Amino acid sequence: MDRTVDVLVVGAGPAGLAAAARLAAAGAGRVEVLEREPAAGGAPRHCARPGFGADARGRPLDGPGYARRAVREALRAGAVVRTGASATGWAGPLALDVTSPAGLERIGARAVVLATGARERPRSARLLPGTRPAGVLTTGELQRTVELFGGRKGHAERERAGREYVGRRAVVVGGDPVARSAVRTLRSAGVAVTAVVTGLPFVPTGFGSVPLLTGTVVTELLGRGRLTGVAVRGRDGRTSVLRCDTVVLTGDWVPDHELARARGLPLAPGTRGPVTDGALRTTAPGVFAAGDLLHGGEPAPVAAAEGRAVADAVLDHLGGLPRTTGTVPVTTVGPLRWVAPGLLGPEAAPLLVRAESRLVRPVLTVAQDGAPLRRERLPATLVPWRSVRLGPGWTRGVDPAGGPVTVGAEA
Repeated sequence: MDRTVDVLVVGAGPAGLAAAARLAAAGAGRVEVLEREPAAGGAPRHCARPGFGADARGRPLDGPGYARRAVREALRAGAVVRTGASATGWAGPLALDVTSPAGLERIGARAVVLATGARERPRSARLLPGTRPAGVLTTGELQRTVELFGGRKGHAERERAGREYVGRRAVVVGGDPVARSAVRTLRSAGVAVTAVVTGLPFVPTGFGSVPLLTGTVVTELLGRGRLTGVAVRGRDGRTSVLRCDTVVLTGDWVPDHELARARGLPLAPGTRGPVTDGALRTTAPGVFAAGDLLHGGEPAPVAAAEGRAVADAVLDHLGGLPRTTGTVPVTTVGPLRWVAPGLLGPEAAPLLVRAESRLVRPVLTVAQDGAPLRRERLPATLVPWRSVRLGPGWTRGVDPAGGPVTVGAEA
């Protein structure tokens, strides 16, 4: 072992930085954060829009401002944040091999927190047919491109450099709030948005005058060399072509779970993130997980709150508190996409659920071994792009020695 730390946090996004700040401030010892990107802060660094809370003076924060504040809080608390450092594999139960500009090293820890986040599913994973033209981006790629190259400004220079560039007419695929962010980014770069295409029958407002094609799917990417359009099929089965030179694929999150899989951690069927219990402990002793790695697409403040929560569990672990990971699996039935946590123990824990489709004031049910534990109509509407938190009362009465718990929804 090259060296050891007390807590090793992998990922310097909202969850990882919040966990590191609380751990360092609580006297957890040496807390080190690894970030493979050249700068810490996670996805908010590229979201130059308000909506990330306010600073100490009450002024609204944009994404970069939020990211800078999170980094400052971690550093002031005493955590070490290393950028350009990638954890490439496990060297032991609580040890990682790390590659950085300083070379290769092996770092051991008393606890490891996985906060590696999530990414939007790219074109290849969405199985979109067609050639491989330039101009096919995810929202993250779009934001980074605009940030680095200023949209269409410097167009000729970027072409000479052989770089991807943002074109003149774009189609946005997706209907959640991330799609709205993509539309705003495109407009700020001087790009006309031809349409927003989504398979959902209903989408949130906020797209302005951009045409919304609901119940519509992209069936093919057209063009060679550069994208020239997308073929779409509407809910009536009719097909048409939308002319564009850029398509932005939004949402459809997949966790960056490579380290979790390499450690042999079981993955939740709905989210594909590592299974955790209510205290964010994984099935491997001393290994914890938090943030978008567990359920992608959450707002930054939600991920940060989970980072603070996992810090409390890590402190218990470092203090030798005799707690074991829950063993009762939790799954969904009916029109629910996923539920977290994936394991329950003897203590009641809150649940986070997300619907597969829009559900107006649904009746939610919790049952174990077929026996109902709770049944209640929610006063709110569930939508596919937003999670709903159910308090610990929903899991009160779960038998830690019993069978699986199922969470369902009825209209």
